[in-house]
Amino acid sequence: MALYRWSNGRIGASILGWPRARILLLDHVGARTGLRRTSPAIYHQADGLLAIVASKAGQPTNPAWFHNLRANPETTVRIGAEIRPVRARLADDAERNRLWPSFIEAFPAFDFYRRNAPGREIPIIILDPR
Repeated sequence: MALYRWSNGRIGASILGWPRARILLLDHVGARTGLRRTSPAIYHQADGLLAIVASKAGQPTNPAWFHNLRANPETTVRIGAEIRPVRARLADDAERNRLWPSFIEAFPAFDFYRRNAPGREIPIIILDPR
C-alpha cells in the first residue's frame, strides 16, 4: 500500500498478469476498535457505479473490512492519486447480477471463489459518491 500511495497508484494499480483487475485502497473504521484501517480491493467502475467484492479468496467468512463498512459505511477510497468520499452499501440483486460477469472477466479467480465459498454468498459492495 505504501508504494501505491507513494506512486499515486502507478505501482500496484492492478494485479500482476491481470491488468483489468484494478486496485483501489479502501479506508474503513473498525466496528469494534474504532481504529482506521486501509485495505486494497479489486474494483470495477462502469455506468456510474463503483463496486468492490468481499471475496476473502472464497474463505467461509467475509473479510473484516466488510463488517467494518457495514458498521461505518461513510468512508473514502483512493484510486490512483484521487481520494473519493463514498458511502458503502450492498449491491441489490440486479446490480449484483450485472456486475459479477465484469468482475470475473477482470479476475477469473472470482468465479472459483464464488463457486467454492462454503455456505456464503460473496457480497458485492457499491461505493456511492457522497
